[in-house]
Amino acid sequence: MTEPRSGPDPSWRRAELALTLLAIDPIGLRGAQVRARVGPVRDRLREALAAIFPNQRRIHPEIDDIQLFGGVDVARSLAEGRQELSEGLLVPDSVICLEGAERASQGLSARLAQAAETLPVTLLTMDEGADDLESPPETLLDPLAFRIDLEGLAMSATWPIVIETRDIESAARRLKHIKTDEAVYKYLSRAAVQLGITSLRAPVLALRSAKAHASLYARDKVHMDDLRVACELVYAPRATQRPEDLEPPEPPAPPQYSAQNASDPNAESETPQESLSEEILLEAVRALLPPDLLAKESAKQRSKRAAAGQGAGTPKKSNRRGRPLPSRPGSLASGARLDLVSTLRAAIPWQPLRASLSPRGQTQAHTPVQIRRSDFRTKRYEQKSDRLLIFTVDASGSAAFARLAETKGAIELLLGEAYARRDHAALIAFKGTQAELLLPPTRSLTQAKRSLSGLPGGGGTPLAAGLAKARELALQEMRRGLLPLVVLLTDGRANIDLDGEAARVPAGTQADEIAQTFPMHGIESLVIDSGKRPNPNLNALAQHARAN
Repeated sequence: MTEPRSGPDPSWRRAELALTLLAIDPIGLRGAQVRARVGPVRDRLREALAAIFPNQRRIHPEIDDIQLFGGVDVARSLAEGRQELSEGLLVPDSVICLEGAERASQGLSARLAQAAETLPVTLLTMDEGADDLESPPETLLDPLAFRIDLEGLAMSATWPIVIETRDIESAARRLKHIKTDEAVYKYLSRAAVQLGITSLRAPVLALRSAKAHASLYARDKVHMDDLRVACELVYAPRATQRPEDLEPPEPPAPPQYSAQNASDPNAESETPQESLSEEILLEAVRALLPPDLLAKESAKQRSKRAAAGQGAGTPKKSNRRGRPLPSRPGSLASGARLDLVSTLRAAIPWQPLRASLSPRGQTQAHTPVQIRRSDFRTKRYEQKSDRLLIFTVDASGSAAFARLAETKGAIELLLGEAYARRDHAALIAFKGTQAELLLPPTRSLTQAKRSLSGLPGGGGTPLAAGLAKARELALQEMRRGLLPLVVLLTDGRANIDLDGEAARVPAGTQADEIAQTFPMHGIESLVIDSGKRPNPNLNALAQHARAN
């Protein structure tokens, strides 16, 4: 195998090398994630994948377990009158290509990941996500060795990938004979720690990648170049932090020369000469890390936390309970419930044709109803979690004497709409030095109006305390299954901090910091400016809370 050609973009060359190593050891490296939007670059990569893995099987994110793993074929069993089994797509030595992997559910991701680890299969995921937050679940990606990202790559920066079958076959035969020093395990493990990689699979996959690279270039032992390539391909996409400077490692023992060493360039003494070092490995990875690595990781974590409670009042499709929805074609493998009436309605019009195709000797009167897989209709339901409106009202002096009466009127209108939708409502008022829960969550419109009419005014504006109280109540009710919406009514002139001290600047800073935590917890909010003139500080606070 010759050295990689010059010309294409470095990211394309890394993709070519990753696919080559995957072709050498498809079972050990388990697979790869490919991120590329629809276009000529993606098409060219597909051509390479089709050449390397001509027998790959494509699946979609909505595939059911029977299609994937096999099981009882209900339609054939009904037609034949005996149990009929179907073979799934996950068979030994198969190559599975998951299209639209960014839409894969956690359940499907877990099952595919388990199959990649326990079965001799290779998994390819085709990802069309627009950014790092729109990606397949980490459960699915963790067992796969490579993550190929071609987002933003122009067609002119690519190059036809041509992998010689003879080179791959000879490299695969040499793979089991590749030797590894104990120092390699230490360096790969320490490099993973320095890069913030917590997965125990990563060092194993990096080692297998290094062996495949050594086998590709007909070496009998893992060298520094092999480790560097493995770290670039396996560690760089998984890194969550920039490596700190390490203390220089102890120098290796001096090489022992002999007549055999002098005549054989591949002798055992090459590895000590190359002076394996974590610093070299880390530098190779550091050069590929994006400058905004920490910001991207923080955004991913916020997205995961917000996803746990996203969508206040969002309809959720269910197959068990809730308001009935029209049935639709589907499979019973995912635990869905069969809609018998709709299934029979779909099957009846086809009975004359199916009866005519029945074995001879059976009259149409004696032919049972023939049901096919395409006739199945599954039940669907829609359930909505109850919404909780948390009115957080500024009752301080700056608001009380100017707009408190109008604010009460606005809240009464909102309460009337909430009552019509059967939403819960709660009332928090903040003034002086603290915030107080005047009305716990209730559906009683009369009780809410009574608490609102007795709302007193005057004192300072502890905006941070009001937001903190609203956040505390929202998190408490989220654990009970309600979906909160914080409605903040204030003029935004915060002047009391969380300690109850009169300090305008710290009070505003604390309010902004608390508002920033709302989207992290999945709390939706609405900000209503109740002042006489628009307040720019309140607009900034709404942006921090991602509020309307």
